[in-house]
Amino acid sequence: MFIEPKRAKGKDAKSGWIEVICGSMFSGKTEELIRRLNRAKIAKQNVEIFKPGIDVRYDEFDIVSHNHSSIRSTPVNAAEEILLLAGNCDVVGIDEAQFLDQGVTDVCNKLALQGKRVIVAGLDMDSRGLPFGSMPQLMAIAEYVTKVHAICVICGEIAHHSYRKVEDQNQVLLGETDLYEARCRKCFHE
Repeated sequence: MFIEPKRAKGKDAKSGWIEVICGSMFSGKTEELIRRLNRAKIAKQNVEIFKPGIDVRYDEFDIVSHNHSSIRSTPVNAAEEILLLAGNCDVVGIDEAQFLDQGVTDVCNKLALQGKRVIVAGLDMDSRGLPFGSMPQLMAIAEYVTKVHAICVICGEIAHHSYRKVEDQNQVLLGETDLYEARCRKCFHE
């Protein structure tokens, strides 16, 4: 279980940090992101939340988990927009970071250097089992990385692959259980 670090106040304030929540589809990434953001709100921290504008699977504005937990967010088309919109908040949440442009790594670094806690969730691998978007870079620079797992729909073992059930060569294909299922390493490669 992830334990949130304590934040110093005033002249003793430290720099911010980056937390990455990664894993396959259906592993609970967004659920964990929402949990952390809600805890920050309970702690009376000023929270700003963002998601890629292309992700309208459940809602145009809300970040919604597969089990329908949700939290209000601001859709962005480019990572640089986050810098303009984050303002003087304490905590920045970003969902589906793999869909944002490569600038998201620099944006997260800048936000952390401003003293913000940056919580990023996203797929670490695409449906071919290859690193996805900026997630490898974000995982490398993050102070905290949490890898969550799903359950393989074939054998019931731990799953960390997002298996695409349809033929499509595009790396980005938005979908749910109609297009994807979680699989373990063995079942993914068979």
